[in-house]
Amino acid sequence: MSEARQFQHIGQRTIRPDGFDKVTGRANYGADFRLPGMIWGKILRSPHAHAKIKKLDVSKAEAHPDVLAVATHQDFPSVNSEAFAAGEAMMDVLDLARNVLADKKVLYHGHAIAAIAATSEAAAAMALNLIEVEYEVLPPVMTIDAALAEDAPLLHEDMMTQGLTEPATTPSNVASRMELKKGDVASGFAEADVIVERTYETPTVHQGYIEPHATVVRYDDKAPSLVWASTQGHFDVRASVSKLLKMKLGQVKVIASEIGGGFGGKTTVYLEPVAMILSKKSGRPVKMIMSREEVFRASGPASASRSHVKIGAKQSGEIVAMEATLHFEAGAFKGSPMGPGCMTIFTPYDVPNLFVEGYDVVVNKAKVAAYRAPGAPQAEFAAEMAMNELAAKLNIDPIDFRLLNAAKEGTQTIYGPKLKEVGLVECLEAARRSPHYQSPVGEGCGRGLAAGFWFNIGGQSSVTLNLNPDGTGTIIEGSPDIGGSRASMQMMAAEVLGIEPNRLNPIVADTETLPYNQTTGGSRTTFATGMAVIEAAEDVVEQLKQRAASLWNVTAEQVDYKNGVVLNLAGDDQMTLAQICASAEKTGGQISGRGNVNARGAGPSFAVHLCDVKVDQETGKTDVVRYTAIQDAGKAIHPSYVEGQFQGGAVQGIGWALNEEYVYNSDGIMENAGFLDYRIPLASDLPEIETIIVEVPNTFHPFGVRGVGETGIVPPLGAVASAVSDAIDRPVTKIPCSPPHVLSMILNQG
Repeated sequence: MSEARQFQHIGQRTIRPDGFDKVTGRANYGADFRLPGMIWGKILRSPHAHAKIKKLDVSKAEAHPDVLAVATHQDFPSVNSEAFAAGEAMMDVLDLARNVLADKKVLYHGHAIAAIAATSEAAAAMALNLIEVEYEVLPPVMTIDAALAEDAPLLHEDMMTQGLTEPATTPSNVASRMELKKGDVASGFAEADVIVERTYETPTVHQGYIEPHATVVRYDDKAPSLVWASTQGHFDVRASVSKLLKMKLGQVKVIASEIGGGFGGKTTVYLEPVAMILSKKSGRPVKMIMSREEVFRASGPASASRSHVKIGAKQSGEIVAMEATLHFEAGAFKGSPMGPGCMTIFTPYDVPNLFVEGYDVVVNKAKVAAYRAPGAPQAEFAAEMAMNELAAKLNIDPIDFRLLNAAKEGTQTIYGPKLKEVGLVECLEAARRSPHYQSPVGEGCGRGLAAGFWFNIGGQSSVTLNLNPDGTGTIIEGSPDIGGSRASMQMMAAEVLGIEPNRLNPIVADTETLPYNQTTGGSRTTFATGMAVIEAAEDVVEQLKQRAASLWNVTAEQVDYKNGVVLNLAGDDQMTLAQICASAEKTGGQISGRGNVNARGAGPSFAVHLCDVKVDQETGKTDVVRYTAIQDAGKAIHPSYVEGQFQGGAVQGIGWALNEEYVYNSDGIMENAGFLDYRIPLASDLPEIETIIVEVPNTFHPFGVRGVGETGIVPPLGAVASAVSDAIDRPVTKIPCSPPHVLSMILNQG
């Protein structure tokens, strides 16, 4: 793969094919769909964070004339503990069932208990009051420390810690432990001249997608039941619904609506199985929409974390050992992103001696879900803060310090493989050359820098590319488009076919139209689904050559294809793609290409972010005054959307670092379940996010693609917090850097 490769369409800034429908309101999102005879579903949720359900009586609700169906956990067929792939992680079927509708206990404030379907939305909401629930309230376990306490109330009395050296003999709130190691950290620290050792904390935060969860479901016992859903992965919705309700995959058809944001939070199910039960019982289509408050209280946020980090280096700046102990909150059921946190925390650095252990801890909060590079922002925040403190102690520029120790081709990662060609060094050098880093730090301001890493994944994708008689075509793919992936698919197919991108219409098909496609997540879509698009387009090219050969009475080997034209190497004949399509009925029928891949070799991605902040020393209010995001994209298929991913990740990370956190009272009740009190950044809060695209091609992809959607949220926590630390001359060990917290640090109170 050569960086100098010239492309015809790749790298252009085309207009996204779905843009017109979205800006004019024609696009259909989760709540926009309706069916004849449709009724409304609503969910009764727990007012307690931790309680036993002593009694659940739905008889009065069932007797109401406007109520057509009621659902409880008892309506799920008997399911057993069984791991299956759901979105970006593994999910236990039994846990999923208990999260969708509580069984014998409620485990967080807002936990779903029962659902009603009624003739109107208002009637369904009112009928919820007819459900009688008797609780035995239990003490809530709201923090890692509380969960680990010797006398802590148990969320699950049958949960034994997995992964211990010796098998657990008593239940606990720790679901699992893992460890990763490389070299000998004890001998490494013995060589160190300077050591930094600190504990860092991050809060529970939400992905902040604007569109709430919504679905419309129509059960059918004679044909596939229909599920319309706002989701990042409709094939995994199908898998979850079929697992929970013991339906065959062929009995469930899922259509992905347009999606108003997900960021990992729409990779699991909440409403869809419940709506299916209600539809089956009522014989009517059922529509369900979460309110904003329900989204905050009862859908999956990102884990809160506590990370103890120790890093040792020689006076020369060579890091000799890195060690960490990570605790991640899983919420009410096991399955935090502790594993990816352990795998990513030190990966930006080539260090001989590493040791990381992680703990997955359950608490009385909503079951966590993925959030862009799940686990990496929390873990790498701790590492990057310690790195900057160590650089200062060694009196080495933070970029030079990282360059001395940067991961590169051949670096042995702690999680297994050696890195292939990667772009961290190039990102660091681009950061050093940037106008931002070359400029002086403003008066009263602080500057911070952090690096970040995410693996990126591949996985299964399927694509069909159908050509029409006039030479236009349709790309049928199965990856919901969150960040402009339709445009990328269009451009990659056009590159292979040598035609204008606007002659190809990319659509996201339902689960009946294509074979399985993994969820849009893990930064896989442009990489893996793009590979399937390329394979389908190459299949079309081969068919075009064969069709032309049959018309010219030559062999396919005597035919070449360039820039949308088939050339007869044995003569002077040539035909355009459109001409071959026009005569396709004479050569075997219309042309259709297929691509089915299980993509391997997803390129790891590194980023470096720079941040300048100004802190009001009297109030603690922090303003970001300049920000630059630098990241290796491999090859930017559509630079505008790559830059948008960089900027979006930076903005979400800035919010995480400065303001965002779930606030709970002593009873475990979330007190800021809305955008008024849960403060995500507004455009008016931010400067322009400057971007620098680095392109170190991924040799495993035909066009050099690396996923870009997730790495960009990893560095901001450390970059922003380091800038605050620089501005107030205090070590920041806990985020968010909200005004009260920053002021307390200024006043030496925290």
